[in-house]
Amino acid sequence: MDISSEMIHSLLPVFMVTVLGASMVAVGLIEGVAEATAAIVKVFSGALSDFLRKRKAVMVLGYAMAAFTKPIFPLAHSVGWVFAARFIDRVGKGIRGAPRDALVGELAPPQMRGAAYGLRQALDSVGAFTGPLLAVGLMVLLANDIRTVMWFAVVPAFITVALLVFLVREPERAPADARAATPLSFADARRLPPRYWKIVLLGAVFTLARFSEAFLVLRAQDVGLQLAYVPLVMIVMNVLYAGAAYPAGAAADRVSARTMVFVGLALLIAADVVLAVAASPAVVFCGAALWGLHMAFTQGLLAKLVADTAPAELLGTGFGIFNLASGVALLLASVIAGALWSGFGPSATFLAGAAFAGVAAVGLVVAAGRNPERGRR
Repeated sequence: MDISSEMIHSLLPVFMVTVLGASMVAVGLIEGVAEATAAIVKVFSGALSDFLRKRKAVMVLGYAMAAFTKPIFPLAHSVGWVFAARFIDRVGKGIRGAPRDALVGELAPPQMRGAAYGLRQALDSVGAFTGPLLAVGLMVLLANDIRTVMWFAVVPAFITVALLVFLVREPERAPADARAATPLSFADARRLPPRYWKIVLLGAVFTLARFSEAFLVLRAQDVGLQLAYVPLVMIVMNVLYAGAAYPAGAAADRVSARTMVFVGLALLIAADVVLAVAASPAVVFCGAALWGLHMAFTQGLLAKLVADTAPAELLGTGFGIFNLASGVALLLASVIAGALWSGFGPSATFLAGAAFAGVAAVGLVVAAGRNPERGRR
């Protein structure tokens, strides 16, 4: 599914701006709303999978919805059609995301959860750089015909659904564990421990300090990268993400969470600064590489911390709430990024991200100083 999605998403920002005439604010709004929608839906799908104790059925629905939206993108002749397709696609992502992460947490040994989530992120990223790589090759082969390239993305999406239906198996569960007491209960949310809510806050802070990766693609075009090669930005980012995600996830099983968090923030600040001062495609590629390393050091870590702190019977709910908070933060970050780009230029957008990440780092230092025990976790 990542191959399919990234074939489209690596070209979609340029498609919206150059073919459909969308503004930078519209791009930021569409991307932000899409990701926030996915995050909101994850709350309900995660809780539903806890209630049913059937993760796979919920996942199949989500992946199928995403597959059926893929033909809409090449058929779109207005920003409204793109918005509708992104919305439905992200609803599908929201439906599948929390149950999938909960299933990984159930299948992985507790002492290896960091490595397991790192491996999942790495495999996601392999698909995420394979998709743009195929997009580049097809753009060159088809003389920059974006719509035709998008049609090629339909095939792997439906292969994904078939693989999930026929090859994925859920763990056996005891009969007494077959059903939670109440679906979508606010009382369940109150059962989540304080340490879990600190992880939710940490994830939201990280997301506010960055924004949609669509702005990386647009930055590459802004500094003069030819249209056919714009997806290379996502390839560079995801190669570094894929290569570092598993080692970083395994390190999260042994190194303190605070150390990993500060490494991730430092990489994000460096990426934003490099992208802010970039005047050539080569420098943008360097910034994208740092961005990928930041994702590798933080995304698997945060998933591990959610799995470690949420009760086993509420694992889907825990991932759903975590993704909701992160999605709302991404909506705010993407809308702000689009407004800054339109009003003050791309450099201001990335410098603002670096500044917020710096403030987040200072806040974590202060919080750890007040509570040394928490800082060692």
